[in-house]
Amino acid sequence: MLRSIALALVATNTASYVLAKESPAEALKLATTPCVQDSEWAGWWPHRHADKLTERDAIVGEGRPLQLVFVGDSITHGWENGGKSIWAERFGPRGAFNIGFSGDRTEHVLWRLGVESGKNNNEIAGLTPKLFVVMIGTNNTGHRQDPPEAIAEGIEQIVDRLLEVAPDSKVLLLAIFARGENADDPLRVINDGVNELIAELGDRDRVEFLDINDVFLDDDGTLPKSVMPDLLHPNTEGYQLWADAIEPHVARLLGEK
Repeated sequence: MLRSIALALVATNTASYVLAKESPAEALKLATTPCVQDSEWAGWWPHRHADKLTERDAIVGEGRPLQLVFVGDSITHGWENGGKSIWAERFGPRGAFNIGFSGDRTEHVLWRLGVESGKNNNEIAGLTPKLFVVMIGTNNTGHRQDPPEAIAEGIEQIVDRLLEVAPDSKVLLLAIFARGENADDPLRVINDGVNELIAELGDRDRVEFLDINDVFLDDDGTLPKSVMPDLLHPNTEGYQLWADAIEPHVARLLGEK
């Protein structure tokens, strides 16, 4: 169980990562304590959150058909930018809702899912999608260099929350995308460590784990700028690769095939 790994990390305080800015126990607390995104550059964040609550209410109030909810950070947010035309063709007609927020870490997603008493901040309250598509964690890596165990625990709590709020829904949990030019990139190494841990969540009822990183990488593990120009965020070609890679799984989990 991922929780036993995380608890052992707190108890022993011996596991660490060379780049980590906080102790393992501090990193675990940060990654799992719900909070708003209040970085100086993110003045737009509360407005987007309010817009998503309004969109949620419209979906519920108007009885709009909803099959898919995408949950994540800037890479998911980008379906509204570089991936917009692909989203409109592939996911929009199925009834899809995007709650990806640039810069978000696991703790911000937990806050947006209402994991804080007395706050009306649950962006999925009342929604009953057939499937959540989830990818989160690369900003924990990039911002603080959290240990893989801490990031994995944050992801596990997000999955737990989705299953709790929507007991009839399924979760397609994606491995964090590769970042950095090559396999030795320190930040990619952290993401790879997270992916090894969260893969076991796919053994749970209603959860499927999927690693599509091979579709982005060259044979030698190089991440080409032709699909991720900044070695982190997909461009339109990258979003097409993403959509194509998950399509058979989405169709099956939606009961289309």
